[in-house]
Order: sequence, then structure tokens, then C-alpha cells
Amino acid sequence: MTAVAAGVDSTAPVLAVERSAGVLRLTLNRPSRLNALDDELLDALGVALEVARDDTAVRCVLITGAGRGFCAGADLASGLLLGGDRSVAVRERLQRLYAPIILGIRELEKPVVAAVNGVAAGAGMSLALACDLRVCAESASFIQAFVRIGLVPDAGSTFFLPRLVGMARAAELAMLGDAVSAADALRIGLVNQVVPDSDLAAEGVALAERLARGPRSVGLAKRALNLALVSDLRAQLSHEEDLQALAIATEDAVEGVTAFIEKRAADFRGR
Repeated sequence: MTAVAAGVDSTAPVLAVERSAGVLRLTLNRPSRLNALDDELLDALGVALEVARDDTAVRCVLITGAGRGFCAGADLASGLLLGGDRSVAVRERLQRLYAPIILGIRELEKPVVAAVNGVAAGAGMSLALACDLRVCAESASFIQAFVRIGLVPDAGSTFFLPRLVGMARAAELAMLGDAVSAADALRIGLVNQVVPDSDLAAEGVALAERLARGPRSVGLAKRALNLALVSDLRAQLSHEEDLQALAIATEDAVEGVTAFIEKRAADFRGR
């Protein structure tokens, strides 16, 4: 395990990074603060996502949290409300630190999995929502905590929530700020899978490794789904044509068809 960035204690990285079987595992590592997002952790996440984008050996990213929480959101103790023009300051922080991470996850043409342990609140919930798939522990909970402190959901929450759970449910979560249990999150379509707490780490890795064994078309499918969020049917049919033309030209497509004909499991290489 290596560190992208070091915390106050140089032996305790704020973001721990581990590579295995094509998976880049990113562990938010500020457990004493429930992995709240400060500048250092946000910077480290941004760097790690750039690594994932540029490294062909990385075929899936797994994001999880250390300790008893996934991420409590922005670290309000970092001076967000202290002095100066707060409106200018918050806009600058969202543009400089948060937007690149959310866009980095969505524009990465590799699957990103969130393994949610404990609470995912505020921007921590936004981080989980930006991922392609979410598996969570039975003790996990999700909170649009912004309204509790007089703020508006950010870091993409207002984009992802209505698309995942519908406008009425999104309004309920954003305007009331009530916690959603893991069981309810699964029921309303907020997460893909709920597992016992003791199984979360293994299940998250197993899902990420399965995705990492997939063909290049997994990333192209992600691009297609992103486009579908802003396209009409005619435009989406055109996008599918373009992406299928790219997919069929890959080595993985040749391997997939050959394996099908030969009645064997395909050995995809992600290219």
C-alpha cells in the first residue's frame, strides 16, 4: 500500500492507495474525522483519478473509507465559514477541488465502485453517487446533510439524485435531510447491493475485480450511459452507432467473439 498524500502523521496517509488485479483501491483515510474532505484529501483524490485515467494497467477503481464511516462530507472545521467573502470562497472551492473529482469519476472510461461503510453524508454522499456502482454495508446510511446547516446539495448531488431515485424522492432527501438506511437505499435504487458489514471489503473487491476483468466495451458503455443523460433518442441511437464502431474494432471484441465460437471463457485485456 502506498500513499498519494500524507497527513499530519506521515505514517497515516489521508488517501491510501492499493493496486491488485487491475483494481486501484482508494481508501479515504481520516477515520478520526469520519473521512471528512479537506483540501489535502481532495487534492489526493484528484491525483489518484488522474493516475487511474492514464495507467492502462488500472481497469477499475474502488473507493471506500477507513474506520466506521465512508465520508462525512466537507470538513467544516477547515475554515469554510471563517472571514472573507464566503460566497466567493465556496464557489472557488467547489470549482477547484470538488468539480474535478466528480467529473474525473464520470469521465473516466473505466468503472468506479463505491464500497460504502458507515455514513456517507453531504459531499461524501455526492462522491458515492458519482460512482458507477455502489455496494454498502448493512450499517451504512446516506444523508443529504446540506439542509441541516442551511446549505444546498452540491458536488453533483442535485444531478445524480433525481436520476437515481426520481424527482419526488430526491426532493424529499434534499429538503428534509433525513438519513436513509442501507435497506431503504437499496429499495429506492440508491445502491446496487447491501452486504453484511463483515463482508463489505471482500464483496467490494470482488465486484471491482470482476469489472476489471471485463472488456474495453465496459468503458464505452459508461460513455454511452453518460451521453444518455443529456440526449434524445435520435441522438442516442447515433452515439450507439459511433461507440459500437469503436468497440468492434478492439482486441477484446475479437477475443469475445472467438471465445463465444470456441465455447470458452473470454480472456479480456481491456484493449
